[in-house]
Amino acid sequence: MDKKKLVIEELFKECSKRNNYIFNNNLVKEISKKISFGNPVDVTKIDVREKLPKSLLDSDYCIIHLGNGQHQFIKGIDTIYHKLEAIEKKDIIEWNYKKSLLNQYNDSESNILSVANNQRILHDFLFGNDIEYSSLPIENRPKTYFPHRTKKTLEYLFDNTLITAQNQQIEIDLTIEYNGIIGLFEAKNGNPKNFNIYQLFYPYLYYALSGLNYSKIKCIYLVRTKQYNLSEITLWEYEFTDKKLNSMKYIKSKKYILKALQGA
Repeated sequence: MDKKKLVIEELFKECSKRNNYIFNNNLVKEISKKISFGNPVDVTKIDVREKLPKSLLDSDYCIIHLGNGQHQFIKGIDTIYHKLEAIEKKDIIEWNYKKSLLNQYNDSESNILSVANNQRILHDFLFGNDIEYSSLPIENRPKTYFPHRTKKTLEYLFDNTLITAQNQQIEIDLTIEYNGIIGLFEAKNGNPKNFNIYQLFYPYLYYALSGLNYSKIKCIYLVRTKQYNLSEITLWEYEFTDKKLNSMKYIKSKKYILKALQGA
């Protein structure tokens, strides 16, 4: 077992012994030091369910964040982690494009989003290809907002339990707004089979609680993979029907296979 899983196991044992499943960053640092795990900040960041130790998987416990350095073990792995839907053949698209200098320069999540944005893939997925953006005045075209972090106190329901996450850190990889529709993105490399819903839910709450006069919030999980010499960008769209963690609804998905034009 890797050291991060060992730290989580020891945290769970300590909380079980105390019969109090809320813990803070000080306890994380203490146990990380004991196990010689050098990155305690990363302990409670668990993007996919496979990163949970077996003892938590067997007992159906996972971690939620309460803000201000507080966390909690809570039952309901299937509420926190969502299995990505399979992509149907009709939703696989060959996307011709002309290579640019920096397209494949690095594999960072920011670069993935930049390529997908520059190639108009994000716009095609969000709004369809029936809008000729270049013919619109600049002020009427979709607006792109780059990655940022912020903090906000969030109140929401986990099943029927009210959670108040004080001063919770929120990370938003990219946002696109067009005619009152907000599209927010979480980007990953690799081939994840599931994801932690909080990665979309916190950014959703950030905008949903903003008081902005939006018409809809679309939450997009984006994955970039390499198959042979081709890059693939796959997107899944979800919406939350309420300020409740388990209200997420799958809308659609598409896979774009990037094909460089000959001689480009």
